[in-house]
Amino acid sequence: MTENIEDPTADIAWMRRLAEEGREAPMQGASILMAAGLIYGTASLAHWAQIGELVDIPDAINGIVWLIATGLFFVVLAVVIPRLKRQGGVVTAGNRASTTTWSALGWGIFALFASLGVLGWRLGEDAAMMGMALTPSIIMVFYGIGWTVSATMYRNPVLWWLAAGSFVAAPVLAWMAGQDAQYLAYAGALFLLMALPGWMLMRRARA
Repeated sequence: MTENIEDPTADIAWMRRLAEEGREAPMQGASILMAAGLIYGTASLAHWAQIGELVDIPDAINGIVWLIATGLFFVVLAVVIPRLKRQGGVVTAGNRASTTTWSALGWGIFALFASLGVLGWRLGEDAAMMGMALTPSIIMVFYGIGWTVSATMYRNPVLWWLAAGSFVAAPVLAWMAGQDAQYLAYAGALFLLMALPGWMLMRRARA
């Protein structure tokens, strides 16, 4: 007859090891965050130059830069995700939760743009443009949620600052709606709150 003997001390030690593992494990997928910040930050700069008439781009292709950026980002995903899977390694609860959250946010942003397309088709260009004016703020809120989950799972105070910065950037960008400078500020937010921390986390993972 097998007898189960509970050991509360061992259980607590095991839970502590799991917590420490989650805190010390490097964040997976940081290269994807860096790529998103760089690609869409550059697209935002191009859009700013376009609407500010700093570059001569025909009205017929106005906004096409975002389609190009999205296509490029999907190429990056097609290359990076299989590479991350091949690397293997220990997958912690923190990695799993953070990766799932960022993936869901990415699909949420894709659904947002699809919704804007439907809005424009149903209610006209003016309604779609109104939605586009608020899009940078909505995306920064999404990023704030992502950094909040990552900060919680990895117990990293720096990530809390990134979450706070993303949430603060959202109303600031909304206040700038209708101004050419909105997309310049949006580019800065993407570079500082996505590309730069993604690069730093990627370096930490490699170390």
